[in-house]
Amino acid sequence: MTRRVAIIGAAASPNGKLQTPQDAPLQTLEHEILAPLVIEAMAVAGVPKEEVGALVFAMCRPYTLQKYFATFMANYLRLPLKGSIMEVLGNGMTGGMAFDQAINAVALGHADVALALGINMESQAASAEHAMSTMRATGDVDFHTIFGFTPIAWYAMDAVRYMHDFGATRAQLASVAVKNRRHACLNPIAQFRKPLSLEEVLSARPIVEPLGLFEVPPRGDGAVCLVVCAEEVAKARGTPYALVRGRGFFHDGTHQLSDVPNDMIAFSAAHRAATAAYGAAGIGPGDLDLAELYAPCTIVEVLASEALGLTPRGRGAAEAQAGETSLGGRIPICTSGGCLSRGHPAYVTGLLTIYELWEQLTHRAGERQVANARLGAGSCELGNYNAALIHILEAVA
Repeated sequence: MTRRVAIIGAAASPNGKLQTPQDAPLQTLEHEILAPLVIEAMAVAGVPKEEVGALVFAMCRPYTLQKYFATFMANYLRLPLKGSIMEVLGNGMTGGMAFDQAINAVALGHADVALALGINMESQAASAEHAMSTMRATGDVDFHTIFGFTPIAWYAMDAVRYMHDFGATRAQLASVAVKNRRHACLNPIAQFRKPLSLEEVLSARPIVEPLGLFEVPPRGDGAVCLVVCAEEVAKARGTPYALVRGRGFFHDGTHQLSDVPNDMIAFSAAHRAATAAYGAAGIGPGDLDLAELYAPCTIVEVLASEALGLTPRGRGAAEAQAGETSLGGRIPICTSGGCLSRGHPAYVTGLLTIYELWEQLTHRAGERQVANARLGAGSCELGNYNAALIHILEAVA
């Protein structure tokens, strides 16, 4: 049994520093942030909680003390379930996988309504602990980790290679950060909402050459809840919704960085996943009105936009500088402000991607609204885009 699936409600917290230090007299508790968002999302959806049949959580970061968080939250919300309850984990793809599994629960008839949700708390974790955890998660512990090889270092190598191969400039890459901050200034949940100039990006302290402070992701906290349902449920409400039109996934069989020589900046997994998603939706990249990409660094947005066919190969940075990927441009990318300015609470970033698309396609995006937005694509990644998960959503009035 397969059914068409829609998103009819959503809510998200502001992104930033929500977590409290371990020695603070009052503690911020994850369930006390997430539960009100569930209530808000359900109110927007106009669906009673008795109709929720499945809960799919993005697994919490290791810094969350409460384990088995999914069943803890089901108890806290007083939600008996006939479909399923689970927590999923896939590094940067975690939020997207939670959404994917919620879609499956509905499409397969296990539930008429499902919630895809999660909370990411990490801002108060010790920097050394956080760095070590990240390196052990994203690199080979017998090779990468012992040399202190971080994900930002991979992306920096991408940037150097891209600049070498295509003659892109630092200013062109930096323009992505400027553009995303301009979008974030219009987003009430964004972590950073102060305008950023090109000069500020170029003169910022270096993190990993050639990427500077404003071209790499901040640490932060955030929470999201999406209400997913069968299309007949959405139709019965008589209000706009976002329909899931297509989905594509590809993993190239490597762990983060391949030990087999390849074109490291082609992001071939993203290209193959996008091709599958476009095929399922019956569209091409030229039909999209906007895209929300998982892009922790400026270079990642450039390379992902090229892999998804949104910009020509070798021209992504130049088109960003020319305004083609800005609001009002040919194909607005990361209208939320993206990982760089909206914020990057890693395990729920994939959910934030779908949240932004839902806001745009139901015309709730306010000042950053893409005019007449009808089709949007969202991506999330694992590693240096050695795996990608792409969803295509359509506006239905």
